Amino acid sequence: MVDQRMEGIIFDLDGTMIDSLADIATAANVVLERFGLATHAIEDYKVFVGDGVNVLMERIIPGKVLSEELRMEFLMAWKDAYAKQWKLQTKTYEGIDGLLKRLRSEGYRMGILSNKPQEFTQACADAFFEAGCFDPVWGLQEGRPKKPDPAGALGMATAWGLPPSSILYVGDTDTDMQTAVSAGMYPLGVSWGFRPREELVRTGARRVIDHPDEVMDVLKSIVVPQD
Repeated sequence: MVDQRMEGIIFDLDGTMIDSLADIATAANVVLERFGLATHAIEDYKVFVGDGVNVLMERIIPGKVLSEELRMEFLMAWKDAYAKQWKLQTKTYEGIDGLLKRLRSEGYRMGILSNKPQEFTQACADAFFEAGCFDPVWGLQEGRPKKPDPAGALGMATAWGLPPSSILYVGDTDTDMQTAVSAGMYPLGVSWGFRPREELVRTGARRVIDHPDEVMDVLKSIVVPQD
């Protein structure tokens, strides 16, 4: 039996590679005001985001007023507001660009798996990263279960022709860690995102790092047993 290195890396997007909280929150608050509902501080959105737009609505709109009709109206209004807002304040986290260049130069397969709607996930990938850096780029769309369902992560492993055990999964929320654990991948949490270190450890992170440069150290410390 020969041990081999990790070969693929799946990245969450928001809170992991891009700091998009202000744009997400601003768009949501614009819609809340339009509907005559209370808005929230931008920092509060750290616990609201991460599980898709439908869950975001459930967390920011009082339950007694969230009818199915309002849900659909709010969803369309948020998409419209976010389409105008999504890159006004969003930026990559310090160190991400350098990390991606190193990973590409060393031949790692890289993909994005997000609960953000597909159109915005792809737009962010196109705007903030070099063309061809990630293949595939998967956001939330019909027919693909949202995280923490492991179907997307496992589908990416299949597309790459890699066993899940040879894939590092990098994310900033409990949803990401649960996805990685369920998929049989290595769960790596990041402390610079939207959720606290304790949450990541509690939900399965094998390590939590404080800077993107540490991804390389983690990769080099892991060996993948091969039959």
